[in-house]
Amino acid sequence: MTVLASGSKGNSTVVASGSTRILVDAGLSCREILRRMALAGEDAAELNAILITHEHVDHIAGLAVLARKLRIPVFFTEQTHRAWVRMLTPRKTMSYAKWMDKMQQEKEARAALVAAQVETDTLVEEKLPVDELSPAEEVRPAAKADPAFLPAVEYFRAGQNFCIGDIDVNPFTIPHDAADPCGFVFHARQESIRMAIATDLGYIPPNVKLALRNVDVLLLESNHDLEMLKDGPYPWSVKQRVLSRVGHLSNHAAAEFLLRDYDGSAHTIVLGHLSESNNLPELARLAAEQAISNRMTLLGNRVVLAAQDAPLDPICL
Repeated sequence: MTVLASGSKGNSTVVASGSTRILVDAGLSCREILRRMALAGEDAAELNAILITHEHVDHIAGLAVLARKLRIPVFFTEQTHRAWVRMLTPRKTMSYAKWMDKMQQEKEARAALVAAQVETDTLVEEKLPVDELSPAEEVRPAAKADPAFLPAVEYFRAGQNFCIGDIDVNPFTIPHDAADPCGFVFHARQESIRMAIATDLGYIPPNVKLALRNVDVLLLESNHDLEMLKDGPYPWSVKQRVLSRVGHLSNHAAAEFLLRDYDGSAHTIVLGHLSESNNLPELARLAAEQAISNRMTLLGNRVVLAAQDAPLDPICL
């Protein structure tokens, strides 16, 4: 696992086995993702697919450009894909008068197109040179590039395993304010290694606790310190969202999971999605290390922190 970025300004992680490489989320620009992959020693040309947790912009900002550039499939749930397409093609509100003007313009354009087509058909019947048909082309509206175009789209459903190359993917539902958000457990069959990603969730329900058992690497959210968030610069409405059951995990909530429900099986625990405004790396690390203080060894339960501005060193097992 190589965490390229983790935080509210962009999230992206490479999960790789011997012969398969998956990019989980593309929340940075295409150029920045490629730059960070190069810094981490990852070859973008070897990516087999992009896998999306949910449609919030810090997880999909560079998706379309990157997928088209690399010509690789993107895996979504159907609801997440639909939400992403709606974000790229938003409906505009307009007054009734503007709507009437728009309808009239479209009517006139259709009439001009029909007239031009009739003229074209007549010219073709008279077998006139093709270059004399150009006026008909001039009235056709120019085709606009589809901002949501992707080389290939694959759908999955939470709770139903699927495969990408030699990696089994187990998607599980997470509580977050998105269309159909998911976390993932990745199982490299040949290496018998399991890695999990669970960020952007307001709390840890039983299905997530079950999914996160017996993993070798765990990327877990530790978004905010409760007191820093309450005293911080966010508007009260945003604070309520973050604190809600479809918001983000606090240091305290992450530590509670590690203390009470974590099975102690991981080689490395990566704390991710740390808020730059409402958290400190030292606070997140301290809470996690205190929770697993009786399990930490040189060979297991190592705690590392993912950053927003630089890739984390690859975690290789």
